[in-house]
Amino acid sequence: MRLIARLAWLLIGLWLVTAASAAASPAFGDWSAVVVAGDWHAHSGGPSEAFDNARRDVTQAFELAGFAPANLRQFSVRPERYPGVALTKSEPQAIYDALADLTAKATGGCLIYFSSHGAPQGVVVDQRFLPPGVLANMLDTTCGKRPTVVIISACFSGVFVPALAGPNRMVLTAARPDRSSFGCGEADKYPYFDQCVLESMPHVGDFSALAATVQGCVAAREIREGMKPPSEPQLYIGPALRAMLPLYSLAASPPLRN
Repeated sequence: MRLIARLAWLLIGLWLVTAASAAASPAFGDWSAVVVAGDWHAHSGGPSEAFDNARRDVTQAFELAGFAPANLRQFSVRPERYPGVALTKSEPQAIYDALADLTAKATGGCLIYFSSHGAPQGVVVDQRFLPPGVLANMLDTTCGKRPTVVIISACFSGVFVPALAGPNRMVLTAARPDRSSFGCGEADKYPYFDQCVLESMPHVGDFSALAATVQGCVAAREIREGMKPPSEPQLYIGPALRAMLPLYSLAASPPLRN
């Protein structure tokens, strides 16, 4: 009887260790992620750090939310400007190559984040447009049917929703297909949308809640600043992913830097 009791306690102990280990494992530890700053110009044509500031701090926020640094790549139009940071030049082929490399080893899901200018043709990536259809093909080839979250902070970025929509995908954009977004001036630290992402992350549990909070934050900021017409950030969540998103918990994220 004592032997049976000891074996029972041993099994319980092993189960508790396994459960604790699983609970401690970040939900996004085996996800692939790319964060792209696609331009360095303000809407005036002058220089702006807004997109690279967003790239830097969004990356930090996602790492603290559980994304593994080894599975995350950052892209900048001017990587040489940021010594000491592992950056790749922002180019469509380089983004695709990184996704192909990352998804071969981190198979849990995909996160793609762009901060840049945009137009009805697509999002700007180093003076070229990355069209919705091309990005859709990239994701079909690399991320496939894995859970995939795409966030695009750019004017007119709603044009990406129809091309990227799928049962396993969430697409959050900074604006409607026919609207501008705001906050790309020379003196802006972040575009409005990116700032709302950073402000909202410490207070939400998952990506679905993040999207709703960001939409409200952007609307309030535009009213406060008198920006018209409103950008109206767009959200699509595929039916297969909708029920899964609450299982992917965003861990405590850092408060926004001042």
